[in-house]
Amino acid sequence: MRAAGCVFRAFTFKIYIPMSRTSLPVRRAAAAYSPAPVAPLSPSIEFNERLTSLYALAQRSQYIFASPLGPFYRQARHYHVPRFVYFGPHTSDESLRLAFHTGFDARDLRGTLALLHLVERLALTPDLGQGLNLSFFPLADVTGLLLHDTQDLAASSWIAPGVPELALLAADVRSRGYHGFVRIETTAADDDVITVRLRGHSADTLGVELLNSDDIAPWSVRWQADPVDQTPTDGPLSLSEDLPFQPFELTVGLPAAWSVELHREAATTLLKNFILRYRGFQAYAQHL
Repeated sequence: MRAAGCVFRAFTFKIYIPMSRTSLPVRRAAAAYSPAPVAPLSPSIEFNERLTSLYALAQRSQYIFASPLGPFYRQARHYHVPRFVYFGPHTSDESLRLAFHTGFDARDLRGTLALLHLVERLALTPDLGQGLNLSFFPLADVTGLLLHDTQDLAASSWIAPGVPELALLAADVRSRGYHGFVRIETTAADDDVITVRLRGHSADTLGVELLNSDDIAPWSVRWQADPVDQTPTDGPLSLSEDLPFQPFELTVGLPAAWSVELHREAATTLLKNFILRYRGFQAYAQHL
């Protein structure tokens, strides 16, 4: 910087402070001090932070869109059911449409946090689900979380439900025409095994594997399948008679003893492999 013929230069000063004898105990105390470990966030606080962060990320993404359902009203206040929609690269009107649901009991948000993590991953690496149209519903029991009035919605029918959250989800199912559903739950079993349950008519006629043991490794898995002609009385498949075709539902049950971190790791790995496999099926169908 120059002004009026003067030159201003930046100088670096080093200050040396002599160590006094009295500071030695202080130094030893500081060296012996070990900070207490930081407690992990509660699931509800982590949910709020992740949801806020994901809304901000969706505003910058070309493929993930925040599109909440609602509003619905409770105790003179309005609420929304969170929804994120992913339109992958090369998605078209003919693309396969899948919906992912979890968070049916607000007392257990591990599946909710895992699904939010997967949506965040799709936003950052959008090629993962190219050609697919995916909708994510990380929390069904909104009232249970915000008003501490858990409703435990997993076993509820979606036909004319008395719960406003399920009424909104049912309207979405009727309007969107999904080809399949994926549900994340926590099992009550004491063993260390992931349960995968398949329901619906379309899965029997697809002629492809939706998942296999390699997709779930290194975890053990127990496979379950309902009879093809059985009509489900809970979840989105309870609306089968109102739908243009019969979709399938894949329910992933994760052990109740697992931590939040293990739930997230297992669910993200399994669902990512499911999306990759289904993406391959979409590419194969387009070339038939």
